[in-house]
Amino acid sequence: MNLFVIGDVHGCFHTFSALLRHWRPATERLVQVGDLVDRGTDSPGVVELARQLQQHNPANAVFLMGNHDWGMAQHLGPGGPLSEWLGWGGRETLHQYQFNHPAWLGPHTAWLGERPYFWESDHLLISHAGRADTAFPFDPTNSDGSLWRRGPLLNLGKLQVVGHTPTDDGHPRFDAAAQALYLDTGAYRGQSLTGVRLSETGEVLEIISLPTDPRDLS
Repeated sequence: MNLFVIGDVHGCFHTFSALLRHWRPATERLVQVGDLVDRGTDSPGVVELARQLQQHNPANAVFLMGNHDWGMAQHLGPGGPLSEWLGWGGRETLHQYQFNHPAWLGPHTAWLGERPYFWESDHLLISHAGRADTAFPFDPTNSDGSLWRRGPLLNLGKLQVVGHTPTDDGHPRFDAAAQALYLDTGAYRGQSLTGVRLSETGEVLEIISLPTDPRDLS
């Protein structure tokens, strides 16, 4: 089955909805690299849409953990608070829930806390920030782990698809040395939200980048 992989959404509901129209559910697995929340104008709407897609397509709609999603789940979960998250855009996200969808806050927090850290096949590894040469790469508190890594990634002999580090020009970036494709094209910055269509073996079939809908920008 082919894949349709979407970069960091960051609360950009209208742009996310428009990009999802390019997904072909009958023939493709949807994978989103994490960071559904914070910075855009409708994080609750984004999470609810993702949650509904995952519940109706449990085998073919995969939403991974991003550092912002993890921060929200930590802040509002039993191990919280995590006050740093408020400064990452969390304060505005909480306001969006409290004023528009207060009943969603608990279920969404629990759902975000259950997101997997990666999706992997023989030819692909998809995660939020990528696999680097570090011990415990999927420890959410590891600054070089799959939620946080900013530097070069490890060449695994397969394609890595990641988000987290925004590209400067609103287009995906390929690092040939690491065999890594970066999909955070700065939706919350007013650049674009990107989806890439991949074959099972990791061949790039199509790249779709949609300009951020102005309604998603605060």
